[in-house]
Amino acid sequence: MNEVLQLKGIRRSFEQGGKTLEVLRGVNLSISRGEIAALLGPSGCGKTTLLQIAGLLENPTSGEIFINGKKVKSDADRQRTDFRRTEIGFVYQSHHLLPDFTALENLLLPQYIAGVGKKEAAHRASKLLESVGLAARAEHYPAEMSGGEQQRVAIARALVNRPALLLADEPTGNLDPQTAEDVFQVLVQTIRSLRIGALVVTHNESLAARMDRVLRLENGTV
Repeated sequence: MNEVLQLKGIRRSFEQGGKTLEVLRGVNLSISRGEIAALLGPSGCGKTTLLQIAGLLENPTSGEIFINGKKVKSDADRQRTDFRRTEIGFVYQSHHLLPDFTALENLLLPQYIAGVGKKEAAHRASKLLESVGLAARAEHYPAEMSGGEQQRVAIARALVNRPALLLADEPTGNLDPQTAEDVFQVLVQTIRSLRIGALVVTHNESLAARMDRVLRLENGTV
């Protein structure tokens, strides 16, 4: 099975003011191992909702989700939690690093939660910080780093448990153009080296054009 994510017939509707608002109307998409796909669409079209459903943070109204070939049951909270912890990494527009922990500690904590031993966790964290060019920043706190450095730590943290799938929501949206380019390069290089699948929500058409595939969400479908 080469597909790390499959969404089949995903629908999501909300009740608003006594009316039903259909945001997603039968979305079908798949992401293969080693592939980076961009997800574009106008503001408010449901990109973040779709990403949250793919990341098992929100249930669809109907449809099926497969992670690494395994069907995810909407009512199986333990299964969904396990998938999020071991199979899915998240990168957001804001880095969401823990301010009282160093860069290294921000990478150690999710591994400890996943049950990784201290020696292996330290090895993984150090290697990933090196791969994103931040080995010298391992003992620095987020407030001591630039915005681009913080976001690179966030990318490393998302990948430290070796997920099959990376989901990124505007990962360069808060950065100036040159820093955004630097972070994008790190993101792509790290994904390629680990051969994972990635779905990246962005408004940046030029960055999207450099990914393997561009998906557009319009009128509730891709």
